[in-house]
Amino acid sequence: MDINQIRHIVIEAAREELLPRFTHVSHEFTGTLPPGVPEYRPSVHIKADGSFLTEADLAVQNRIARALKQLAPQIAFLGEEMPASEQQALLEGDAPLWCLDPLDGTSNFANGIPFFSVSLALLEKGRVVLGVVYDPSRDECFSAELGKGAWLNETPLHTRESHPGLARCTATIDFKRLAPALATRLACEAPYSSQRSFGSVALDWCWIAAGRGQLYLHGKQNLWDYAAGTLILAEAGGHACTLQGEAVMVPRLEKRSAVAATSQDLFTAWCEWLRVGFE
Repeated sequence: MDINQIRHIVIEAAREELLPRFTHVSHEFTGTLPPGVPEYRPSVHIKADGSFLTEADLAVQNRIARALKQLAPQIAFLGEEMPASEQQALLEGDAPLWCLDPLDGTSNFANGIPFFSVSLALLEKGRVVLGVVYDPSRDECFSAELGKGAWLNETPLHTRESHPGLARCTATIDFKRLAPALATRLACEAPYSSQRSFGSVALDWCWIAAGRGQLYLHGKQNLWDYAAGTLILAEAGGHACTLQGEAVMVPRLEKRSAVAATSQDLFTAWCEWLRVGFE
């Protein structure tokens, strides 16, 4: 698979389907979507899980699905906006599988906040072998191939091998999805110097890979949120696991927690502080 072709498909879709719609989203919230959602809708909709859906999500998913089918018709396609029953059936198969989040950071997009992305991963035998995350607001394309490295546009990504310690780190933390006891402990006894939360899981992984912060913690991520990002961070030299000490990437629909850091020493210290495997 030519990663340059995949980058082109993702970048073109984001530029032509997302950017023209950005800041033009209607804030007429219409509640839970009924079965058989039309391809395009002008307003923001609330899905059953409470997350947002806009016309842009569907436009990007449909466009990329068509482009990938033309490029590689033998590879199945799973998109975030597909019914869960279809997603589950695809994951139970053994064939290679595209996994797409057409608009990661829909809440930001709907509110005019320029921090959102398109995230695409290729899964083979339960492993991510290729990942692309594109931020159209900054024209930044993060990508990686298993065993071949990670890049930001044309520049190779390499995390720092060491860091002065947790107390001097910047952390990206999503408090909303953490257990109350852990969130309270972090708020009252934070071991790092500064904390951020941006609202696009895929970009969170990529920004850590690019050294824009050293620590990461999130309580519940979907497969399409983290699949590409986990590969990009790993290929850049970063480290990650769940709060239970397991690998983050599993080819299942269950939501996964994520603990990550840019170097082995920081990762060890961060896991110890979080009591990974004991929470």
